[in-house]
Amino acid sequence: MIDFQGEHGRWSIFSLGKREVRRVSSNWGAFNPKPLLHLDVPSFPPYSMAPVNVKKICCIGAGYVGGPTCAVIALKCPHIQVTIVDLNQARIDAWNSPDYALPIYEPGLVDVVRVARGRNLFFSTSIDVAVQEADLIFVSVNTPTKKSGVGAGFAADLNYVESATRHIAAVATSSKIVVEKSTVPMRTAESMRTILEANSKPGLRFDILSNPEFLAEGTAIDDLFAPDRVLIGSLQTPEGKSACQSLTNVYANWVPVDRILTVGVWSSELSKLAANAMLAQRISSINALSAICEATGANIEEVAHAVGRDTRVGPKFLRASVGFGGSCFQKDILNLVYLSESLHLPEVAAYWRQVVTLNEYQKRRFSKRVVDTLFNTITNKNIAVLGFAFKADTGDTRESPAITLIRDFLSERAHVTVYDPQVEVSQIWFDLSEALPDVPLEQIKKQVTIANTALSAAQNSEAVVVATEWKEFRDIDWRAVYDTMKKPAFVFDGRMILDRDALREIGFEVMTIGRGDQL
Repeated sequence: MIDFQGEHGRWSIFSLGKREVRRVSSNWGAFNPKPLLHLDVPSFPPYSMAPVNVKKICCIGAGYVGGPTCAVIALKCPHIQVTIVDLNQARIDAWNSPDYALPIYEPGLVDVVRVARGRNLFFSTSIDVAVQEADLIFVSVNTPTKKSGVGAGFAADLNYVESATRHIAAVATSSKIVVEKSTVPMRTAESMRTILEANSKPGLRFDILSNPEFLAEGTAIDDLFAPDRVLIGSLQTPEGKSACQSLTNVYANWVPVDRILTVGVWSSELSKLAANAMLAQRISSINALSAICEATGANIEEVAHAVGRDTRVGPKFLRASVGFGGSCFQKDILNLVYLSESLHLPEVAAYWRQVVTLNEYQKRRFSKRVVDTLFNTITNKNIAVLGFAFKADTGDTRESPAITLIRDFLSERAHVTVYDPQVEVSQIWFDLSEALPDVPLEQIKKQVTIANTALSAAQNSEAVVVATEWKEFRDIDWRAVYDTMKKPAFVFDGRMILDRDALREIGFEVMTIGRGDQL
């Protein structure tokens, strides 16, 4: 109730859903209050500071992040109902497939889904129902780099995030905790909050949290079971901290509390970009040194080992390769570049841009070495490319170095045979079509063949290029491979996984990235 003194007496406003203005006393004497004016403004219920006891979770987006993350939450929290929703019916059907032919490959994921699905883990296209029933909603949708408009090539495209946020506002009938799980630019939570408050029904409250993922594809399930840290960002208000505690309580079912870090929402959003940028920076740094090694005769493995023994540096992410790929590294660095330029920090932008520039250089340098070694031409020659995923133990091909290598080989009019143990054939054709937008798919198929085994891919080829570090490529019968190839038979190891001495004993000419001895 709000009291104020008017010209003819004291007035009070009572909150009764629709607020009623009543005069309770006047200069003419007291009388029974009568409603005088109805104001159609919403009444906001008092907010409880006690954390919400999360009983139902909805995850919007059944992809590489939302699927594994919420499947593990369901496994570890059998008392919480977890529903993962997506507009893509085929993807949901795959998650629900009786033979567990899941839409993504991740070691250990099938075992998790097998235990939890149908118990407290559900996959559905009924987004409205899941949103309405949930106490907490993860937004885990794609945030690709913009291809057109302002910030094209650098800024993140937040169209899917905004669409999901607007849909939550449109269908929610009770207050929610909304968690941005997608990798997003700084201040995205603020935009989500503005959209929700402007479009929600009267009396509802939305608290926005940032909970970025730090998963490595190929080890995502292990990362979720025993994370280095879980980061939760919230507004530093009593309401924001209460919402943060609600999500903390979910993770605390299996994650030690000292590994759950609670910070401000803006720090959380930047931490995700910073972590990926610094990991990619290490890869580009060691790859830059690999070029020096090849020019001088040094061995990048020995250099990396010596440097990594320094406890201030450490050995992780110091393995030279044909280049990094995946959905996060390049996208997040470019996002950081765009952010820096937007903040008028051109030197900072140039610094981070160079990490991506070096990565592209590494891929071009490797493909050029293949051409130079094969007597300066690969026209009409057969090149076997082993691996199409951006790394081992995943079927993800986003920004895969193999795509760039194959594109370069095709531009030299070579014939390429590809083998990958996990990537779907349709995905290979899709990625090559995107990499060569001016070349009809029918023409690409005249130059590219997809094989069922590594041995069949290498048959009758002049060279084998190892583009992904699948363990089976170390263990294949290289003697049999040699016998099927044209001579001299070349092997280009872009992942440093092969025993070059053993291959040379067989008869191969071997080039390993970061090794400078001449063939």
